[in-house]
Amino acid sequence: MDKLLLHAFLEDLRQAYRRRVWRPGDWRRTAYPVLLLDGVEVDGVGHTLVRLLTDVRNETGRNDPLLVVALATAPPPELPGTRPLREADDAYDEWAEALPETRRLRRSAAWLVALRPDDEDATPPPGVVPPALVAPDPPWWARRFLPAAVAVVLLAGMIVWADSRWMLDCHPTPTGQVRVQVLAGECVGYSDTAAQVFNSEPGQERLRAVQRRIFAQNRAAEQVWRRSDQRRPYLTLVYLGTLTGNRTRVDEESYVSEREELEGLATAQYALLKESAAADGAALLHVVVANGGRQMRHAGPAVAMLERLAHDDPTVLGVVGLVESRTSTAAALRELNRVGLPVLAPTLSADRMDGNSSLYLQISAPNSAQAAMIETYARQVLRVTEAHAYYTTGEGSSLTEDLYVGTLVDGLRQRFGSRLTRLDEWSTGRRLTAECGYRGVLVFAGRWSEFDGFLRALKECGNDPPRHLVADDSVNRYMANPGLRASAPGNLPVTYVSKAALATCAALRAAQAARDDARGSFLTWVGADDLLDPPRCRDGAGAPVGERVSLAYDAAMMMVRALESLAARLRHADTDRRWEPRSVNPVGVHAEVLRQNAAAGYPGVAGVVRYAPDSGEPVAKRLALLRVARVPDVAAEPVEVFHCGAADSGPDPGCRPA
Repeated sequence: MDKLLLHAFLEDLRQAYRRRVWRPGDWRRTAYPVLLLDGVEVDGVGHTLVRLLTDVRNETGRNDPLLVVALATAPPPELPGTRPLREADDAYDEWAEALPETRRLRRSAAWLVALRPDDEDATPPPGVVPPALVAPDPPWWARRFLPAAVAVVLLAGMIVWADSRWMLDCHPTPTGQVRVQVLAGECVGYSDTAAQVFNSEPGQERLRAVQRRIFAQNRAAEQVWRRSDQRRPYLTLVYLGTLTGNRTRVDEESYVSEREELEGLATAQYALLKESAAADGAALLHVVVANGGRQMRHAGPAVAMLERLAHDDPTVLGVVGLVESRTSTAAALRELNRVGLPVLAPTLSADRMDGNSSLYLQISAPNSAQAAMIETYARQVLRVTEAHAYYTTGEGSSLTEDLYVGTLVDGLRQRFGSRLTRLDEWSTGRRLTAECGYRGVLVFAGRWSEFDGFLRALKECGNDPPRHLVADDSVNRYMANPGLRASAPGNLPVTYVSKAALATCAALRAAQAARDDARGSFLTWVGADDLLDPPRCRDGAGAPVGERVSLAYDAAMMMVRALESLAARLRHADTDRRWEPRSVNPVGVHAEVLRQNAAAGYPGVAGVVRYAPDSGEPVAKRLALLRVARVPDVAAEPVEVFHCGAADSGPDPGCRPA
């Protein structure tokens, strides 16, 4: 029993003093525990303990961390002899050298070193103290400072890595479909939940508000789908736009296009949520908001993230947006085509953008039609033949990279020919006094961001401004900024291109009075109290509906109606089946859009949308020219003065004054 207890005690010491690589604290122990036995006599308790220790060690053959120092008046009888204390080091070396053999033979002296006091002549002189036994220092990598230092280094590295990848307003979240990354200071990626809202800059509250509205309706659509026992068709559209990176004043909204297109998608969601609970064939729309960065410069990484999303989520059937026609946008179209995702672009209008993707559909008329309308208006209505044109491409972009401005300039050059007597690039700070009193048509064919400076330059003309100023459709974004319009000259009327003149408040009210169901319903949705803030087109002082709201609404509803058509054919064979997202694919839905369109076109709120075979550009799509008599007067609605293209199904009426 004594040996068993002693064995257990030694095993506890082995466990306590074992060294594990992953625990630096074990390696900080550089001295074993010492048991000092004084007054050991043969056959006494101390001698018995030493003998039992030797027996246990011999029988188990295992090392233990206990050092026993026994002080005895006479050496144990089992020892062959003793050595003087001054020869302790030599005695230890001899013992250690013989240890393997003595352990193998299980000799009683295998674990003992016997020493005797030194002779009197070897005793140290008085006052001389033998050197103290000091435990060695632990290895450097086991010091107490090291774990703290490693933790600090790892934490600092994680902070540096996270700071390069994420920010406080751009970070991963465990809820919803969110994947983001910081690239050149911009939050690039996608989100379908309010845990990640793009753009935290001052003055962009409306952009953030519509994102939160979409995300709330995402949850509502999912709940309705589950309550319908998953019988209703369910699709996801990705909005890909430029949601960060623009320079802006606090009172300036630099993301008008993006905000309005998101409002259009929110309106489509809202309309579908209002369908009857018993309407199993009515689809439900889930929207993912994605950011490609300023001027779509980070569209490549954004599309790579969307590729994984489409692979993991079979409800993803297409992409809406892209906002600006640039070479980076064209590259994104090619990548989306490779991934197999259709693109419906509400406002892209650069010529031949459909050459970048066989799955691309454009909602707005191409720039060639815009240039033709401006030339026709100048010749037929203004009765002028000569034109001056100025273009801008925005900061950090060239005419080659800016496909919108480049193709528009080419179109003006082709339509006016030799009558275009001046075609120059305008830059901020350049004077325009040469245009004062100009009687031809002065065309602004650039980006909206420079139009404010362009008007300020024309202020120098005083009471002799140019007679006819016509601007492209990009200027819509300027016209939606009351803070910018306040500094414009009050005696210079501006006529600008509109891609959705049929969806202004006045036009929608007239359509509703004429019992136009599509436009009347759209007017009802945008004026609802629980959708857009503020509600649009209310009688009296209601806020106007934006240029691009109806265009994005039409793009989304084209995809929705195509999916509903496919779902109806699938359900025809089994009326009780649940909706299975993998029963359709994005390419098939794109083909269904074209099949439905082949007859009479899609009856869009902003005009009928028709496509020629093997083309993603609409044919005879409605374009209009709106006129503002006094630009600083933001309360006055613009007046339509000219239009081209068809409003509804039927023959193309051509161009005519309003």
